[in-house]
Amino acid sequence: MKKDYYEILGIDKGADAAAIKKAYRKKAIEFHPDKNPGDKEAEEKFKEAAEAYEVLSDADKKARYDQYGHQAFEGGFGGGGGGHMNMDDIFSQFGDIFGSAFGGGGFGGFGGGGQRRVKGTSLRIKVKLTLEDIANGVEKKIKVKRKVQADGVTYKTCPTCNGTGQVMRVANTVFGRMQTASPCTSCQGSGQTMDHKPAGADHEGMVVSDETVSIKIPAGVADGMQLKVSGKGNEAPGKNSIAGDLLVVIEELEHDTLQREGDNLHYDLYISFAEAALGGNKEIDSVTGRVRIKLDEGIQSGKILRLKGKGLPSINSYGNGDLLVHINVWTPKKLNKEQKEFFENMIEDENFKPTPSKNDKSFFEKVREMFS
Repeated sequence: MKKDYYEILGIDKGADAAAIKKAYRKKAIEFHPDKNPGDKEAEEKFKEAAEAYEVLSDADKKARYDQYGHQAFEGGFGGGGGGHMNMDDIFSQFGDIFGSAFGGGGFGGFGGGGQRRVKGTSLRIKVKLTLEDIANGVEKKIKVKRKVQADGVTYKTCPTCNGTGQVMRVANTVFGRMQTASPCTSCQGSGQTMDHKPAGADHEGMVVSDETVSIKIPAGVADGMQLKVSGKGNEAPGKNSIAGDLLVVIEELEHDTLQREGDNLHYDLYISFAEAALGGNKEIDSVTGRVRIKLDEGIQSGKILRLKGKGLPSINSYGNGDLLVHINVWTPKKLNKEQKEFFENMIEDENFKPTPSKNDKSFFEKVREMFS
C-alpha cells in the first residue's frame, strides 16, 4: 500500500503552501542523490517526496487527493500519484527548490553540472464519458497533435554557456562582489542549440505530428477530474530533453433517465393510480442494463426504493453506491364521465381517505434521511 503523502513530507492536512514547500525541500535535500551516492533507499525516498510534493503543491490535485486518496490518480496515468516519478521529471520540475544546496545550480553532478533537462509543454484534452463508461471503466483511443523533434535534426553545444545551461554574472553590491547563476537564454538552460534544421521543421527543429494515444480510464471518475499521461505532451528541443504530459479532463455526459449524486444514482419512476393500488413489477434503467423492481400494493407517491450496489463504483475501491428509485404516482389531468363518477363515489370511501402512519415519512424527513 502506498504511503500517505502528508506522512511522507511529515506535515498535517492543514499545512499551507509555504509549509508544504519547506517540508519538501527538507526531505529533498536529506535524500538528494548527490548527498547519498549509490543509496537506493535514499533515492526511493527522494522520489516519494517529489511525488508527494507534485500533488500537494497543486491546489486542484491536493483537493482530489484529500477526497479520493491515491485512487484519484490511478488507471495507468504516470506522475500525479499514479506511480513513481523519475529523476528527469523531478529535476526539470522542482530543481529550483534545492536552491544553492548542491553546486550552485541546484543539481550538483546529477544531470550535467547544473545543466537542466528541458521539458516540453503539456497538452490538455477533454474526454466525454457516459455513466456506463464511468461505471465500468473504459479505454479510449484519442488522436493527439503534438510537437516532436523532426527526423534528422541535430544539436550542438551551446556556445553561450559552453553546454552548462547557465550563465554566471558578477555584480558589485554594498556587500561586495556577488556571483549569481541564471539559465542561459540562448538555449533555455538545455546546454544545446540546433545545429541542423531539416526541411519543414520550425526554428527549434520541431514538427507537428498526429499520434493516437490509448488512455485507460478507471471506473468511478467524476466530471472535471484531471488525469495525466506522462510523456505524451509536446517534446522539447535538445538531445536530452523530455516530453511534456497529456492532461485528460473528464467530461461526464448527461444520462437520459439517471442522475448522479456522488456514487449514488437517482431514478424518477412514474406510475399510475392503478399500479400504485395494485402493485406489480416494473423495469427501469441502471448503468448495468435494465433491472426489475417490485412495487408493493398501495405504494405511496414519494416513497424511495433503494437498490443496494446498483450505483457507481467508488474510485477509492470502497464498493458501489446505490440506485435510489423515487416513486411518483401520476395524477391524470383529464377524466372521462365514467372515471369521474368512479372517483366521485370514492371521495367518501374510507379506504380512499389518507391515513398516514408513523412509518409514512414526510418529504422533509425523507430528504433529511437521504443526506444523513
